[in-house]
Amino acid sequence: MSGPECCENPPNYLSGGGGAGRVQQLGGFNCYLSGPVDSTQAVILVSDVFGYEAPKLRKLADKVAAAGFYVVVPDFLRGDPRIPNDEKPLEVWIIDHGPDQGFEDAKPVIEALKSKGVTKIGAAGFCWGAKVVVELAKYAYIQAAVLLHPSFVAVDDMHAVKVPISILGAEIDRRSPPELVKQFEMALNAKPEVDAFVKIFPGVTHGWSVRYNDEDELAVKSAEESHQNMLGWFEKHLK
Repeated sequence: MSGPECCENPPNYLSGGGGAGRVQQLGGFNCYLSGPVDSTQAVILVSDVFGYEAPKLRKLADKVAAAGFYVVVPDFLRGDPRIPNDEKPLEVWIIDHGPDQGFEDAKPVIEALKSKGVTKIGAAGFCWGAKVVVELAKYAYIQAAVLLHPSFVAVDDMHAVKVPISILGAEIDRRSPPELVKQFEMALNAKPEVDAFVKIFPGVTHGWSVRYNDEDELAVKSAEESHQNMLGWFEKHLK
């Protein structure tokens, strides 16, 4: 379920600066880190195919950190993100960048956080990263999950989720169209023991929460709304 939508409106790496955080190693990976290092609540943001250096993703990390969370944006693409307008088809690139590997890579990062005294961890995944996060949610490696315009995620994944999960989808999205997101919701509704929240944002496209066009007022407003929904979910379940 990869495709052109995953690569539309790529980030401008020259805009927005480097953010308020810093890049350091954690769990064997380069990570953008932001927020209080002594916090016992952490949030992992798992990027889309464009990787952890995207300025708007780092800006979002700083926003979450300002609420008191220690935020980690790992380089699970190992220094090889999707390059805008790359001639290599996405289907070829994804062979060496599967979300299944991202799931395995997340485990040492989580262990490193726990070793620093973190007791509660939330994770949010964007597009590619959503599949990583839903896998973490199946095995309760985390305490709360948020999926934003997910790719590679299936209804069967919802049946296996064990922690509170929020799914924020786009109305215009071939990767996870509203019909599929509603199926996610139905599957989660059948699991009353798992707190769930599902929302479809009207008028926006796949990737909008971190790849919105700054000139598109609706997209900017909807992105900010999704950020607040995500943050509220973590505040509800991690604090």
